[in-house]
Amino acid sequence: MSFFSRKNNGISEEDVLRALSTVQEPELGGDLVSRKMIKDVKVHGHNISFTVELTTPACPLKDQIQQECEDAIINHIGVPREHIQIEWSANVRPRGGVLDKAAIPGVSHVIAVSAGKGGVGKSTVAVNTAVALAQEGARVGLVDADVYGPSIPLMMGVQGAQPSAVTDDQGEPSMIPIEAYGIKMMSIGFMIDDSQPVIWRGPMVSQLLRQFLYQVQWAPLDYLIIDMPPGTGDIALTLAQSLQNVGLTGAITVTTPQSVATIDVHKSMSMFRKVNVPLLGIVENMAYFVAPDTGHRYDIFGSGGAERLAEQLEIPLLGQIPLGMSIREGGDDGRPAVLSDMPDAYADAFRSMARQLAARISVVEMEAVAAPTH
Repeated sequence: MSFFSRKNNGISEEDVLRALSTVQEPELGGDLVSRKMIKDVKVHGHNISFTVELTTPACPLKDQIQQECEDAIINHIGVPREHIQIEWSANVRPRGGVLDKAAIPGVSHVIAVSAGKGGVGKSTVAVNTAVALAQEGARVGLVDADVYGPSIPLMMGVQGAQPSAVTDDQGEPSMIPIEAYGIKMMSIGFMIDDSQPVIWRGPMVSQLLRQFLYQVQWAPLDYLIIDMPPGTGDIALTLAQSLQNVGLTGAITVTTPQSVATIDVHKSMSMFRKVNVPLLGIVENMAYFVAPDTGHRYDIFGSGGAERLAEQLEIPLLGQIPLGMSIREGGDDGRPAVLSDMPDAYADAFRSMARQLAARISVVEMEAVAAPTH
């Protein structure tokens, strides 16, 4: 980006930067120019073009930023909207403030998807979040750490696939992850028969997770999503501690609206807080059902539970996903709902939730970098 003035029919690059310096980053604060988010400014006659570099390709406020950038150019320079061209890029920066952690090579952020209990659709949320982020242009990986119920191979349509074993550049053994829908993934389900039980304790599972994190060729990834075991027992606690040691960006918890589920979320969130893992937010799954024949909404599992819980814990409610037949069918058929155009797949709800998560990560990371070190 050039900061010198190059006159072109009365408009200079400096004029454009001065106008854009009045636009604030809505999530992180500070103006776009000071935050070095404006790149490649070009002026050709009365045509102005530039690139806005976001902190995530899944930014939920892209439309707002575009509107405010165009308004700033119009108000300060007088160029009409149709003469303004804005391109977009993203630089997902690695997690800050974790120099003492053994970061996974080439992975910017690690996100745990947890649940206080089973049966709330945690894996459905993990899978659709991963695919939604990839649809936005992010590079995404998915680890199935739910060793007692590894459902990722089924839900991603890759049952029976087996990762290839190779030797890395340092001569160490590693695995090439399975890929589908633009997602790199690993699961114990790739290594055992579907009918074979996994009778392991926490330390054994932790060792397997470490292999999945460090002995798989993930790089480069913006986000690595970990589908955690449900609950707060030995396995979940051991894995949470293991992930904290690799610089876990944060955790989200999936719940349904009723009290019997949200009570368990308190336990799950407390577990992460005890091992100093940032809480990124709550996702309310099966929030309500809309009858396809009448359009009437039914709160089958009650309402408002996740919203009340988010207020109590002082963390965001990232999204509410309705109950839909197409969501269930997508999981069974190996085609995630976010890829569907069926109304009851609620793809837009999954995308909105994924964007809110990405924005939340950017804010948490900015706070981690700004926090004083001792």
